[in-house]
Amino acid sequence: MRTNQNKPSKLVGMAIILMLTASINAQESSWNAELEMDAREALDTLLIKMPKLESYKEEAFAYAVFPQVTKAAASVGIALGNGVVYKDNEVVGVARLKQVNIGYQLGGQRYMEVIFFKDEAVFEKFKNGKLKFDAQASAVALKSGASFDVAYQDGVAVFTAVEKGLMYEASIGGQHFRFQAK
Repeated sequence: MRTNQNKPSKLVGMAIILMLTASINAQESSWNAELEMDAREALDTLLIKMPKLESYKEEAFAYAVFPQVTKAAASVGIALGNGVVYKDNEVVGVARLKQVNIGYQLGGQRYMEVIFFKDEAVFEKFKNGKLKFDAQASAVALKSGASFDVAYQDGVAVFTAVEKGLMYEASIGGQHFRFQAK
């Protein structure tokens, strides 16, 4: 009699995906002040970790802050999060981030992400749901005290900081966004 040794890993993967979905669905809602406060705190945290981000914030046409992106993977990776979108340092809406990728990956993590939009054209793509990061897209993972010299790629600069978790794979390829004006 053959036993299926993959069954436990499939069950673990399904459990991770179910927990992630429940966690994200609890986060999803229409506009709320708590999300805005979380986004401001996340941005302040990122600016403390890497003060050079202030120049991106000041020079960007607009930016989006996702205070908590939750990612889980067991061959199939899913990441979801809600964020606040700013233009001229004023809130202009909210955004929903979704990411699905397939490949060698395992684990779970929560991280903060900020996306700076260089100009109006790329910001419009974001607002219209047409901005998607391809498989090769990557973010700068911020570490306190580290130095970086990052240029915009395709009109965006993306920075992340891990809050919790351990993940064998970290990318932003495959991220899709849905924008809702305030």
